[in-house]
Amino acid sequence: MKKLLTAAALLTAACILTGCNKKDGKIRIGVIQLVEHPALDKSYQGFVDGLAEAGYKDGENIVIDYQNAQAEQANCVTIANKFINDRDDLIFAIATPAAQAVANLTKKIPILVTAVTDPETAKLVKSNKKPETNVTGTSDLTPVAAQISLLKKLVPTAETVGLLYCSSEANSIFQINIAKEACLANGLAFLEGSVSNSNEIQQVTQSLVGKVDAFYIPTDNMLAAGLANVAMVANNAKLPTICGEDGMVVSGGLATYGINYYELGKLTAKQAVKIIEKEATPATMPIEYLEKFDFTYNKDTAAAIGIEIPDNL
Repeated sequence: MKKLLTAAALLTAACILTGCNKKDGKIRIGVIQLVEHPALDKSYQGFVDGLAEAGYKDGENIVIDYQNAQAEQANCVTIANKFINDRDDLIFAIATPAAQAVANLTKKIPILVTAVTDPETAKLVKSNKKPETNVTGTSDLTPVAAQISLLKKLVPTAETVGLLYCSSEANSIFQINIAKEACLANGLAFLEGSVSNSNEIQQVTQSLVGKVDAFYIPTDNMLAAGLANVAMVANNAKLPTICGEDGMVVSGGLATYGINYYELGKLTAKQAVKIIEKEATPATMPIEYLEKFDFTYNKDTAAAIGIEIPDNL
């Protein structure tokens, strides 16, 4: 069982980490979140709660500076520079574009990332098993192949799947490539519908109506934030949408078989504690993954499009 640290011990840890360069001795953690949507929000809350459970509470012995980039890459860079100029002790980056912005600007401050599907592909680390950089964290890689199998189970007559994703998100491209292989393995054809900005979501979705029997969307930040636009088109056309995570399901998708982003945030908090207490450095800490996946479906969406959810799910 992990021993509880006293306030004095926590302060000592802070001094070791920072050289006591802050007048109040508190550890400063900058948080940069790409955009507001349920999955990323849960990751942040899990991180904060995980730190509190370990004895690190905002306003007491740590100071959390939370910033949201509102899906703008320029904002990510501005926020990253702010954290660097503030001499923050640790940076927590939520989603790949936010993580890349910070990692490109500092090689000294420890960076933890989450909601990044493959940090290695995103060039945040040299290897997911051994980062060898100032970056480590947790991956939100979902069971893409299992999600495609779920689509086949819920829509056994489906022949063609519309794959919706943002063409500029490395996470999404990585997952879409897995989805393509999974479609072929399940005897499904596919059509791609990529978007470059949120204004294209409704139009691209509509362009696939009549050509596909269902939609699949990975854990794509832009599509997650604009899922209501997808649902408006897909549900009206009575086309099921299988999603990468449960926040999308809440926003109108049909179902997912995915990870719990709150627990992912808590897992990242455990890594933060190791860094704060000098038990490890990002360079030697492997990227971590959740092992448990949950089935979630939207009862209202299922009723609206006439899909029955099997009891065995």
